[in-house]
Amino acid sequence: MIRKTALLAVLLASAAPAWAGDKPVYAPAPDWVKPAPPVDPAKIGEDAPVLLVLDQQQRFAEGQVWHYVESAMRIASPQVLTQAGTITLPWSPDRGDLIVHSASILRDGETIDLLAGGKQLSVIRREQKLEQMQLDGLLTATMPVEGLRVGDVLRLRFSTTRKDPTLGGEMQSSLPLFPEPMRVQFGRVRMIWPETAKVNWKSYAGYAKPQVTSIAGGYRELSVSLPIPKQVEMPQDAPARFQPMTFIDATSYAGWAAVARTMAPLYRTQGLIAPDSALAKEVAVIASGSSDQRMRAAAALQLVQDKVRYLFNGMAQGNYVPQSPVETWSLRYGDCKAKTLLLLAILRELGIEAEAVLVHSKLGDLVPTRLPMPGAFDHVIVRAVIGGESLWLDGTSSGDRLADLGNVPPFRHALPLRETGAELIALPARPSARPDVDAEIDMDQSAGIHFPAPFTAKLTMRGQIVQMLRAATATLGKDEIEKMAGGAIDEYVSGSTYTERKLSFDDAAGTVVVTAAGIAYPGWVRENERFKITLDAAVQGIGFEPDRSRTAWRDLPVSTGDPGHARVRISYRLPGGGAGFAFEGDEKLPAQIAGRVLARQTSVAGGVLTVEDRRIVTGAEVAPAEIGAARQQLAQAKTRLLRAVAPAAYPQRWQDVASARKSGAFQKILAAYGQRIAKDPGEADGYIHRAWFYERVFDYPAAIKDMDKAIALQPSVDSHLRRAGLFQASGQLDKAIADADAARELDPGSSTAISTAINLRGEKGQRAEALEMVERQIEAAGKDKPDFLSLKADLLADDGRADEALAVLDAAVTAHPGNPALLNSRCWLKGTRQLALDTALKDCTRAIELSDNPAPALDSRAMVYFRLGRTEEALGDLDAALDTAPDMAAALYMRGVVRKAAGQAGSDTDLAAARMMAPRIDAQYGKWGIKP
Repeated sequence: MIRKTALLAVLLASAAPAWAGDKPVYAPAPDWVKPAPPVDPAKIGEDAPVLLVLDQQQRFAEGQVWHYVESAMRIASPQVLTQAGTITLPWSPDRGDLIVHSASILRDGETIDLLAGGKQLSVIRREQKLEQMQLDGLLTATMPVEGLRVGDVLRLRFSTTRKDPTLGGEMQSSLPLFPEPMRVQFGRVRMIWPETAKVNWKSYAGYAKPQVTSIAGGYRELSVSLPIPKQVEMPQDAPARFQPMTFIDATSYAGWAAVARTMAPLYRTQGLIAPDSALAKEVAVIASGSSDQRMRAAAALQLVQDKVRYLFNGMAQGNYVPQSPVETWSLRYGDCKAKTLLLLAILRELGIEAEAVLVHSKLGDLVPTRLPMPGAFDHVIVRAVIGGESLWLDGTSSGDRLADLGNVPPFRHALPLRETGAELIALPARPSARPDVDAEIDMDQSAGIHFPAPFTAKLTMRGQIVQMLRAATATLGKDEIEKMAGGAIDEYVSGSTYTERKLSFDDAAGTVVVTAAGIAYPGWVRENERFKITLDAAVQGIGFEPDRSRTAWRDLPVSTGDPGHARVRISYRLPGGGAGFAFEGDEKLPAQIAGRVLARQTSVAGGVLTVEDRRIVTGAEVAPAEIGAARQQLAQAKTRLLRAVAPAAYPQRWQDVASARKSGAFQKILAAYGQRIAKDPGEADGYIHRAWFYERVFDYPAAIKDMDKAIALQPSVDSHLRRAGLFQASGQLDKAIADADAARELDPGSSTAISTAINLRGEKGQRAEALEMVERQIEAAGKDKPDFLSLKADLLADDGRADEALAVLDAAVTAHPGNPALLNSRCWLKGTRQLALDTALKDCTRAIELSDNPAPALDSRAMVYFRLGRTEEALGDLDAALDTAPDMAAALYMRGVVRKAAGQAGSDTDLAAARMMAPRIDAQYGKWGIKP
């Protein structure tokens, strides 16, 4: 289905401006129009397309382009009725006339004239793009279609005319060629021009077959039937020039030199800055500031970028004609044309060689493939030449300073505007002098790598983002600005607890600076008995997966995207003065990977580990012959991502906790949490975050105290359940049960809250009530049924009914074969109660094989091995469990028990660690007859 308003917006898009009226003209269609076939509603089937007619015709003659459109839409449903219920024809009165030929409803062999009796469309002005800094001057002719109903056909015919004096009699136009799967009963694009006129045309759509013939009256006719065939699919990473372009260009321009000659007079600057004028004084200030031409050019560019805001002016021939520098300086706003002319005039006054150049802001890669015409461009900038070097200066950009003068914008190609004519020139691709994004992150992990890290961060950004953020901060409140600042930092320090977030502007540098402080949670992981953390900010984020499997794609290069320059420096203040810490992976990077320029510097000195990564995208393409090697090089680099590696003997978390308590190393972390709470004492989050830390360092009373405050401020299911767990660890079961019940009241459907309440009642000895509760959950037969069956088995076993418990799990495993949690539960039951040990090992092994996290099942199998007296195998499983889950108190306790029974060293250390993490663990294992 095609939306009427969207379609007409495309059809009315015009190339050049012309003087015209601000009211529609009502007149018959011109004689040169070839009518579309009539529509007979009686012959339209239910499978007919919604769009019955889409006919676009243009005539080029005597500098004028007449654009005729005829459409017929079948009102096939209430949705189409809603979309088509109002005729909406936007046009710009300063660029052309709108001529309405007819508007009618076809119904049951009757034609209802919507313009009968002198009815006309109403005209309204809508500056719909004002929020994008554009005044386009559009008027909209509208008419509610009275009496339109489902089953009708709405038929509309209208024209626009365009004759632009700026073009000096030259003509240009572009028309869309809609491809399949778009459906239309009759579709056509038609162009005619006098045989004596030189009109060039070019269709960019594959498989489209324009027919060009001579017709009566001395005209040439081009015709294309719509829809054109579906276009060849191209990979998204192919450069823009290879992507399907479904439109047709027509122009009277003979070449790019003719376009340059036409547009060059618009950028003459002689006499535009009057002596002693306000603008002349600004030029004098720049001239007196330095005799160095580069410094003068930088000052002129900064003046235009910073002192004149951008506002597109599409009225009064504004499409091509710039307003004067005096007017721009007085208004303090202007579009790209106005800013370019202002900058050009200033540079020439300063004795700097400069010229205006046309570019396309998004499709510069396509420009050389298009027909020469002004419509091939949508932007204009300045090319200055200093010391033989071309400088590409864009007055509509932001924050460019002296260091940035050599940067090249991503426009690919440019047409110099010279009155002698010029050809296209290619813009070079080279790295930006300053990073667009420059991040510096400092982490303080001197307390230990197992703990949160107080951090500071500084993010400096330049370019258009500066003006966007400046505009945003002008309308946002303090809280919203802080959130926006935090959002910028999150990309580099994710999941942080912030104590400070600020955003400021450095006008001298043309940048916006985001600073933040708080607590970060670095992700050190244990791998091959070493703690490691990934530090890469260069290679990991590179995506390069070009698909060139099709024969038609094999010779296509790969686009690396828009130019960009990012620098990330991250440092870690390490515990123990950094002794034993090292790097793993690539400390040096190839100069280029997959079209990206890379650089890395690393150091470990003075107890601080630092990595600085740069990744630069110049816009260069990866040639077809280089794709395979680039893909392989990137894949290999990703296997060698830079990581920091802790010493082999680095202590486990519980050992770090013990030493940090003695040394007072937690003071910085607790101070940061205190700052977070002081910043928003009425919010629960600060207390919740600090409670998490207290729990992590096994200070359960302090964690409970913070959770008390959090729940008083904002009770939630998660908060009640977290405090229930803390009460349980502290042996305060009545309070734990009360919290679990409070969580159930807040969310009666929470399976976690329900299972917690049941488990706590069982631990308290209220097994009858717990069993009754679990039976109700099992009867509900939800997706959590296997979990509740395991819980029922635990309750029965604790009640001395181990055989019944085993029967429950046998039935559950039969009903849910391959469920690793159930297999582990049955293994654990058999091991702790010493039941059917001959089959327990099979359950454990199967659970290990099926589990994503095998540590619990390894711990269970170790219990079975212990019962069987197979000490070495029990220790092997416990070591394996603790390798992946080093903070698993149950495995540490059992390893202590097994080691003590075997007379091995390390028993007391393991038991002490388990008791620190789980103070009640002796009682829990004692009920199964297991004691050190």
